This record gives sequence, structure tokens and C-alpha cells, in this order.
Amino acid sequence: MGHQRLLSKIATNDKHGENSPYFDGWKAYDRNPFHPTKNPQGVIQMGLAENQLCFDLIEEWIRNNSKASICTPEGVHLFRDIANFQDYHGLPQFRKGVANFMSKARGGRVKYDPERILMSGGATGANELIMFCLADPADAFMVPTPYYPAFVRDLGWRTGVQLIPVHCDSSNNFKITREALEEAYREAKQNNINVKGLIITNPSNPLGTTLDKETLKSLVRFINEKNIHLVCDEIYAATAFTTPRFVSISEVMLEMECKKELIHIIYSLSKDMGLPGFRVGIVYSYNDDVVSCGRKMSSFGLVSSQTQHFLASLLSDEDFIDRYLEISKRRLAKRHSFFTKGLETVNIACLPSNSGLFCWMNLRRLLKEKTFEGEMKLWRVIINEVKLNVSPGSSFNCSEPGWFRVCFANMDDETVEVALKRIRAFVGRETNNGKRVELKRWKSINTNKLRLSFNSRRFDENVMSPHSPMPHSPLVRAT
Repeated sequence: MGHQRLLSKIATNDKHGENSPYFDGWKAYDRNPFHPTKNPQGVIQMGLAENQLCFDLIEEWIRNNSKASICTPEGVHLFRDIANFQDYHGLPQFRKGVANFMSKARGGRVKYDPERILMSGGATGANELIMFCLADPADAFMVPTPYYPAFVRDLGWRTGVQLIPVHCDSSNNFKITREALEEAYREAKQNNINVKGLIITNPSNPLGTTLDKETLKSLVRFINEKNIHLVCDEIYAATAFTTPRFVSISEVMLEMECKKELIHIIYSLSKDMGLPGFRVGIVYSYNDDVVSCGRKMSSFGLVSSQTQHFLASLLSDEDFIDRYLEISKRRLAKRHSFFTKGLETVNIACLPSNSGLFCWMNLRRLLKEKTFEGEMKLWRVIINEVKLNVSPGSSFNCSEPGWFRVCFANMDDETVEVALKRIRAFVGRETNNGKRVELKRWKSINTNKLRLSFNSRRFDENVMSPHSPMPHSPLVRAT
């Protein structure tokens, strides 16, 4: 009791979400990680939205551009300048490089002003920074479901902002409708909640879909009429690998009358370039006051000057960036096709998608009962017996049980093959006249090590992102 009084409410509440039973899945992976030769029967990590398909391109660029780093004989002459640099505006060439990359990732159809680029520690920091600029504690942001589970932490843990779900469902492939927005807004108002804005992810995590131009225009009309903010999380912009192409909110703004000062973009290099450890988060706001305040606030989460310096060089290499974006799209398309076709052989459908590093997999027919309890039971079987860490839809606040997010870009081709084999064997077993035939392949595994403890209550939907203070905790890879 005395201990509690010594600390703040933030230090003693559990809104960070680390205590969620959801993380038993990460613990299962951490205790028994798959390795093709050392541990071929371990848990395969498919809950991690990382893009590891193009590291070879960046590594090759580094070998050919050693002067880009201050830690090489060719680059060390700039060491003192870079080591001393701490201006919260950021290196001018870094901001210029980011603005240029943002434009290229959106097909060159829009241009960005380097003077409006604000830095933060990853998209996590960028999302929090924009909330600190736009909302007070107890104010609310509306967010369409299903949504990234760690929004609960990123947007609300330290800011005190609350999230209002805008319920979308599979009847129209989870599209955001004006009716759903109006209903969520009306309900919040009836409960005397001050709604400050709407946040969307486009392309969507977890759906892997992009919003069409008409939907984006209807969202802009909605926020204009209500005079609330629109925050567009576009961190998966360059992962759109097939048609329909990705349309940025910036593009829509060019085509319609709107209150520009209400629109803000969150960006990062974690997904599009596969650099989550670099902690490059970007706020791009069309509001001058937000740019001014956000820049001062970015002091709390600057990108290291060494990282800025390296990326300034990488991002200003136009030929490399064009080639990178092209090859990345091709590889993502190939991996997505390979994975979804593999699932189709056992009649598992995914929501049709054109972007992202994951699929939204429909396992409703495998649920023993069509409830969230049933979903959790199936999820435990997938982790304990099939040995795959996938993410249950309820952790994304999905309104229907039976959907799972499965990541496919954080592993090599061989691991994908193994994962597909396990899924196919499992589905075959489940649909084999309903008999639960234990597969010999898994008999040898000591599942006692993987007994998971779950609370009887339905678990909190707070899920974390990768940067935890504990190096081996389940949070390390939970994006």
C-alpha cells in the first residue's frame, strides 16, 4: 500500500498492457523459438509485423557507401559534427531525405515539405506526440475496428486519451461507413465524452487493405463537419504490392476543399524499409501550431544523429530508393501469393488484401463455439500444439470471433514452408470427421513446457510494441 502511494498513477496502472494474458503467446515463442536445425519443432513467430525481405539490398548499399557512416575510415571525418548535433529540428539533409522518400512511397503523386517533418522515437513516439498536441486527458479519439492493439498504449497510456471503437465488420470487408462513424460519435456525445478526432491506419494493420479515395473523402467530410482532427497512420504506405494502389490522405487533400489544419500524418521507416530498431518516427502535420509545438516536444524522442546522418545518405540516393521500392513490392507480392495459395489448399480464406506484412485469416469454421471464448481456445491450440504464434482478432478489438492476423514477411522461405505444412496438417486433423487425431510429428514435443496460464476473464486487449526494457521479454518482438 505504502509503495503504491510513492509512485504516480501512470507507474501503478496497468494500461501499458504488459500483463495481458495475450502475451503468454510471446512467452511460448521466447521459451521455445523455432530454428530450422537447432529446434525444428519450436514455435514459429507469426505475430511479428516485420519486413525482412529486403535486407540484402540495404546491406549491399552499405558495402558500397561506407562513407555514409561516421564509424568507418571513410566517414570518420564527420564524427565530431554528428556526435555534437542535437538540434530538435533534425539534420536538414535527413528531413529532406525523409520528405523525398515519403513522396516516392506514394508514387510521386504528392510532395512533402521538409520543414513540416517532426521526429520521434518510432511510430509509437509519433502517435503519442500527436496526441499530446491534439488532446487533453479524458478526451477521446475514434478508431475503426479492428485496430493495432498497442494503440491503447501509444495513444493513451501516458496521455490519458481514451479510444472509442468505430465498429466495422466482414459484411462489407470491414469498410468504414459514415453510419458507423456517426453512431460512435453520437454515443460518445451522449456519454459526455469530448471527441477530439479520428485516427485511421491506411494501409490497415491488421487487414492489409487500403482505403479507397471515396472512403477517404467521406472521412475528410466527416471530420470537417464535426470540426475534429484526422490522424492518418500511413506507416505501411510502401508495402502496397498490388492493385488497388495506395492512396494517401495528402492526395485526397489536393482534390477537395478541406480544413487542412485538422489533418496529420504518422509515418516511420520501420515497415516500409524494415528498420524498426532505428526508431525513426515521423509526424507530418498541416497545422502550423502543431508543427511548432510538436517540434519542441520531439526533444523527448529524437532520432539519434548518427542514424539521421546514415539515413540522409541512404534516402538521398534516388536510384537506390527507386530500385528498393520496386523490388520490395515484388517480393512482398510473391510472398503474399505463396502464403495465401498455401492456405487455400486447405480451404482457409484470408480477407482479400493488397498491402501490409500480414494476412487477416478467417478460421471461423474451426471454432468449436462461435464466441470470443471459442476463439481463445482455438488460439491456445494453435500456440501449444501447432506451435505458431499468431494474433487473435479479439486483441485487435475485432467485433467478430474467428479472425487471426498472420505475419508472413519476418521469416525466410523455408520457415514459411514449415508454417504452411503445420497449418495444413492441423486443419486436416480438425476437419477429419471432427476426430482429434494427434499427429506423430508433434508427439515428441514436451508440451508441458508450454502450458499457458490464462485468466478466466476475457483478456485485456492491450498489446505491446517491440521496445521493452527487458531484453528477453515477450514484448521484444510484439509489434
